[in-house]
Amino acid sequence: MSENTTVAGTIEHLNPHTLTIENNVRPSAPITPAFVQSIKENGVLTPVLGHRGDDSTVTVRAGQRRVYAAREAGLTTIPVYLVEADDVTAERIVQQMVENDQREALTDGDRAAAFRQLAFEGLSVTAIARRTGTKQKEVKTALAVTENKVAASAIQQHQLTLDQAAVLIEFDSDEEIRTDLIQVATTDPAQFAHAAQRARDEKARAAAKGHTEAELASRRYTILDTDPGYYDTEYTRISELLTTDDQRVTADLTKNVEGRAAHVRVYADGDAHVTYFVRDATAAGFHTYGGSPSKSGPMTEEQKAERRTLIANNKAWVSAEVVRREWLTALLSRKALPKDTAVVIARALTIHRQAVSSATREGNELAHQLLGLDPSGYFEADKLAALIEQTPAKALHVALAVVLGACESVISKQTWRSPSPNDTDYFTQLAGWGYSLSDVERIVIGETSADYDAEIADAARPAATE
Repeated sequence: MSENTTVAGTIEHLNPHTLTIENNVRPSAPITPAFVQSIKENGVLTPVLGHRGDDSTVTVRAGQRRVYAAREAGLTTIPVYLVEADDVTAERIVQQMVENDQREALTDGDRAAAFRQLAFEGLSVTAIARRTGTKQKEVKTALAVTENKVAASAIQQHQLTLDQAAVLIEFDSDEEIRTDLIQVATTDPAQFAHAAQRARDEKARAAAKGHTEAELASRRYTILDTDPGYYDTEYTRISELLTTDDQRVTADLTKNVEGRAAHVRVYADGDAHVTYFVRDATAAGFHTYGGSPSKSGPMTEEQKAERRTLIANNKAWVSAEVVRREWLTALLSRKALPKDTAVVIARALTIHRQAVSSATREGNELAHQLLGLDPSGYFEADKLAALIEQTPAKALHVALAVVLGACESVISKQTWRSPSPNDTDYFTQLAGWGYSLSDVERIVIGETSADYDAEIADAARPAATE
């Protein structure tokens, strides 16, 4: 059957209990009491689509929910639009997708399963996208989800979106992270992007730590799981040591030392930081400053907990920045900006004037990035001005990007610890525009979720990737 063929048929009123349901793109057909009651009172107003086989059995191609509801409502007949049987499976699937979307929208899981069937029938991504009115990127994402066992199961069982299910593929080897992400998707979906980015960043930190430790181990370092601390009696950090001629000990000077060790941390910046130790400084020919290390005493448990909380929040802040700037980029890509954009720009030029002035003087690199432009070079014509010249309708977008880039330029990990009134104003505005603040960002506006302290306490437990 070609794409433009108009199917002619006849309508017959048949007993819904005698109808056979054809394989459908929906794994299930949810029937609500309200829907059944509507069918009972009004009957089936829109005929279901079916075809009669050689044995006179009528098979329903589209409209299974109406058939099931009619059966449950006790109807004896419903209208069936009968057409010639079509053995082209792909055509059937497309018909069912369109028919279902015109009534009760398919879930992302339903659509993914349908795309998979169409691909199995030989349709290309381009053909599937064209026939179903879907973007190719969405089709590709759906096919990737259906090819992954965990993601395919989650999108059906937990009603995840395609994008959420696709994220699970990134963590195929970590069941704990996948479980956590599914929990967030089903209980607090607005925080899913933040949770996913934190998981990505932690995965990257773990990879950096593992790579660094492997390289150190290949050089015969003993890898320490925890930092021995200044009062450890077994290991001494080389930063406390001097050579016999009172030169500072470096890692290179310990190449031939027996019992050298290293501890690797990865902080929020994602870079691996190595602390080097030796087991027997005296045997190695080293001595401490003044004969003994200068120490102010070990950290208390409370101080350790505070430091771990600091580290956990710093990590969360770095992850949130990625999500926030992606959101800002998407905001500026919209054809229509928020209605109060002009007011926000005017307020920013007064309230945030120092940030705007400083960022403008330095070329406002972030404003360029948010608009998808490379920063203007020192001797180049200003690309923001060129954009306005080429597309005057984008003038407001450029002005907003300048303001947003300026506000972002003065934000750092210090912001959650000591937010200024300007910081609070900025994040409050973003939340008002629909941006879902992460928990660490909520600190800036004086709002934290009830479970945040418990979450941070858990995230701040002793870990190597600090």
